[in-house]
Amino acid sequence: MAASAERAFVGVGANLGDAQATVRAALQALAGLVHSQVVAHSSLYRSAPMQASGPDFVNAVAELRTRLSAPELLRRLHGMEAAFGRVRGVRNAPRTLDLDLLLYGNLVLESEALQLPHPRAHLRAFVLLPLAEIDAGLLLPGRGPIGDWLLQAQDQRVERIDAPGPV
Repeated sequence: MAASAERAFVGVGANLGDAQATVRAALQALAGLVHSQVVAHSSLYRSAPMQASGPDFVNAVAELRTRLSAPELLRRLHGMEAAFGRVRGVRNAPRTLDLDLLLYGNLVLESEALQLPHPRAHLRAFVLLPLAEIDAGLLLPGRGPIGDWLLQAQDQRVERIDAPGPV
């Protein structure tokens, strides 16, 4: 991967079907993303759905180095979701696969199509714990150290269920 590659973090989640297998398969699919390389991924975590009903989610985070622009990366993530059977339409509904672009370098962006950092990442332990596992010193652009946000989310139920495998 060229030196001009950007550091990006992708949240991976599922709560329909065999969610653990889906999250593992999605992490492998991310490794095949054009102009990108998975350099690390977190353990798998189980968490209750937030602002929704349905089965528990299985979540992880992948760190990429990518030469894709943020909008192009998001477009490809949506394509992967569709390939895994994700149907968009109902907000916070159970899903076969959810891929969220959490961070893209230090980019702070607010558009109709994309907000960076992800607008709720700093409030969700199921995002913060896997991010901190990959990089405990991570700074959330415009928000500060990840550790500060983890303290505020410590009352959320999140359980580590699997150690990270090879990248």
